[in-house]
Amino acid sequence: MKKEENCSCRLDLDIDLATGVQQVLFPKSSPQCDWCCIGIRNRMASGVGGDFFDFITLADGCQLIFLGDVTGHGLQASLVMGLLYGFIHRSAAEDCDPLRIVREINTFLRLFAKRSERLDHYFSSTLFCGVIDPETLCMQYVNAGHVAPAVRRGREIFELEATGQPLGYFDQPELGLEIFRFHRHDRFLLFTDGIIEATNDRREFYGRRRLVRLLLDSLGDHMEFLDEILRSLKQFGIADPPADDCTALVIDMHGVIGGGNAG
Repeated sequence: MKKEENCSCRLDLDIDLATGVQQVLFPKSSPQCDWCCIGIRNRMASGVGGDFFDFITLADGCQLIFLGDVTGHGLQASLVMGLLYGFIHRSAAEDCDPLRIVREINTFLRLFAKRSERLDHYFSSTLFCGVIDPETLCMQYVNAGHVAPAVRRGREIFELEATGQPLGYFDQPELGLEIFRFHRHDRFLLFTDGIIEATNDRREFYGRRRLVRLLLDSLGDHMEFLDEILRSLKQFGIADPPADDCTALVIDMHGVIGGGNAG
């Protein structure tokens, strides 16, 4: 019995250490922008996990936004997440080309996946990576198999569907670059599938439709909206901690200029 207790204590310590490292990696606060407001809520299934995100102000003033979801959760996913986090920051320092960044991430993951036949599936991830020009509110983005973010414009919803395959599975995945032009007062919601695939004790999925309805009906600011998501999940009966990692990132646009068409 003592041996089992010692193993359990070591595991708890490992998780505590990994949680501390993960908290160091994550941004401490949202960037101070005069053209938008950014907020984030993150809840891991086991203290650490595979959801990763950041907002990086680039040398030219553009804003890099990324949200990804490594396969699995827990310690294994957190280790891969840590590798990806550092690699993305290094890659983003070169230029603001999201397609190049995503392709390099895929090559990076494939190098590790090929080293192990038993663990290769853990070196994979979905990823949304976008670069927003604050002067035009134009975003270039790649959605590598990630659940489609949603943009609310009045009572209309735009969904930014996948432009390519998840990363880490293929040496040369199909990946495409798309452009979306935001308007002033748009609300941009990115999230991981842990939210919409969460189930209550009746095995009912929370679902995308419920989340989009919340997006349409919310009257509060970006942080109040994130709190509404958490309350809605709790009221629906989602366990805490959740069965899978859950992350929501919201950006309210009040940019330098508006106009243009969605695309």
